Amino acid sequence: MSRLRLTAVLYTLALLFAAALNYIPGLTDAQGRAFGIFALDIYDDSLHLASATWAGIAALLSARASRNFLFYFGLLYFSDGLLGLITGSGYLDLGIINYGIQDIPFTFKILANLPHLFLGGAAIASSYVFRREAP
Repeated sequence: MSRLRLTAVLYTLALLFAAALNYIPGLTDAQGRAFGIFALDIYDDSLHLASATWAGIAALLSARASRNFLFYFGLLYFSDGLLGLITGSGYLDLGIINYGIQDIPFTFKILANLPHLFLGGAAIASSYVFRREAP
């Protein structure tokens, strides 16, 4: 299995875990925030499940499909994280439409958007570093 396909499989697992966060006892606080930082709703769960499905299908298809997934997924999630840093709301879960610009502490914005920034950035980097595996 190529490193691109393996990376897509790892993204499948990570995204399935993200979708399951609200349903694993002990990972949310009394206010329903995962790790006490961010609250996930049905939009987030649906987004994570759709992304996991996309990653899994790409991994099954080919290294090229996996590279395309990593690149485009990375762009979408990283830019969502950047928008979240600037406005306090992302676009992938319709937060910018539902809640608009939010006045929340910058430290909180960093913690809440770090998963998308990290996952998106690492996906883009993987699509570039392992690009020779996808003809």
